[in-house]
Amino acid sequence: MVRNGEITVAEIKRIFRRYWWIPAFATVVLGVIGLAASLVLPKKYTSSTLVLVEQPTVPVDLIKPVITNDLNQRMASMKAQILSRSRLESIIDKFGLFPQERKTAHMEDLVERLKSTIDVELIQPMTGAIDHQPPGFNVKVTFDDPQLAQQICQEITSMFMEQNATGRVAQSNKTTQFLTEQLNEAKAKLEEQDKRLAQFKAEHLVSMPEQEQTNITLLGGMNTQLDATTQGLTRAQQDKSLNETLLTNQETSWKASQVGQQNPETEDQEMNALQAQLSILLSKYTPQHPDVIKLKTQIDELNKKMAEAPAPKPAAAGAQAALREPPAIQQLRTRIKQDDFSITELTKRQSQIQDQIRAIQGRLQASPVVEQQLKEMTRSYQTASEIYNDLLKKRENSAMATDLEHEQQGENFKVLDAPSLPTTPSFPKKIIFVGGGLGAGFALSLGILYLLAVSDKAMYSERDVELCLKIPVLTNVPSFDVSVHGNG
Repeated sequence: MVRNGEITVAEIKRIFRRYWWIPAFATVVLGVIGLAASLVLPKKYTSSTLVLVEQPTVPVDLIKPVITNDLNQRMASMKAQILSRSRLESIIDKFGLFPQERKTAHMEDLVERLKSTIDVELIQPMTGAIDHQPPGFNVKVTFDDPQLAQQICQEITSMFMEQNATGRVAQSNKTTQFLTEQLNEAKAKLEEQDKRLAQFKAEHLVSMPEQEQTNITLLGGMNTQLDATTQGLTRAQQDKSLNETLLTNQETSWKASQVGQQNPETEDQEMNALQAQLSILLSKYTPQHPDVIKLKTQIDELNKKMAEAPAPKPAAAGAQAALREPPAIQQLRTRIKQDDFSITELTKRQSQIQDQIRAIQGRLQASPVVEQQLKEMTRSYQTASEIYNDLLKKRENSAMATDLEHEQQGENFKVLDAPSLPTTPSFPKKIIFVGGGLGAGFALSLGILYLLAVSDKAMYSERDVELCLKIPVLTNVPSFDVSVHGNG
């Protein structure tokens, strides 16, 4: 008798002694049913193949691969493309799959049915792997015909290998083409920056920062030349003034002598003028200066002339002498012309030097601005050059990586195990079905025995009596075997 769902060991033994045939019967029956199901259900055969991912033959340190995305992502993309409706529909047509169902079912349903038979599983990388990339993947195809399963598996595997090869080549070509376009644009910008920089240097050649010291030196030289030219111009102007004064005095004396009336007052005035000029020259020059010596000679000659006081010449002789001037007057006129020419040339030279000085000063004033502009243009040129060199390096690496992909020297798929031809069905498996039937029969029998034990209300022990009647037991009556005593 079971109370509160508690079953003792004695009750278990009693139930098994009484109903031992139930577990045996249920286990055998369900085991036979499982065996029959494994024989009756349609057979499914699984063909599988192992594809490994081969690393590039050229080390990645020498040529970096263009395609660097994760294999899991690429496999997901390839799987979506290969298991698309168009691809699977071509497989159905190629191998003539589902001949009966194609008459009644839609192609979309057949495609989904074929897709459910294909399983692509990545191999997990080993613990401690550096790149954590799957080393390969398995392709499994489960179909009711072993040969068709093998053929479909072979076709799917070929699609993966072809898709990987063509996809990598196409992506490499696109990458190389993109880098080439970017490189051409960078080259055009670099050439433009180079042209602008060269034009800027040509326009501001004399104002470049490296020309600053040269301009300072030139400015010092121009200032020295300006000082010398100014001093020479002043001397020329003074010489002209002196020569004009001497010419005036000489002409006065000469004209007076021509009329035969040499006025002593005129000679005295000329002497005073010469002495005044001598004082002016001595204030500027030394006594050994040619002009000072010449003026002293004129003063001495005038003194001799005044001392001699020659008699007046006849009028006829004076008229004849008037036809030509004395050499001294002619020399003074020549010297005055030379002074005029010197003044003109020195004035012109002074103006030219002043223009050059202003130009050099303008260069020095513009030098900081030119230096700042040059820095900005040089910085832009360097940036464009760095971008161009970086793109050139990437384009060359991409071109070499593309060549490797064309030659199948990059990362590719290699079939390690060809698709197998299954000889035994993968579904249903007899061992699994029979074992499952036996286990299910035994579990069912245990449930039945538990229900029988719970539903049994008979009392078989002192404990059952106390629990049921709620009174203590005074004595026990032993069991009598009636059949034995009756025979005696």
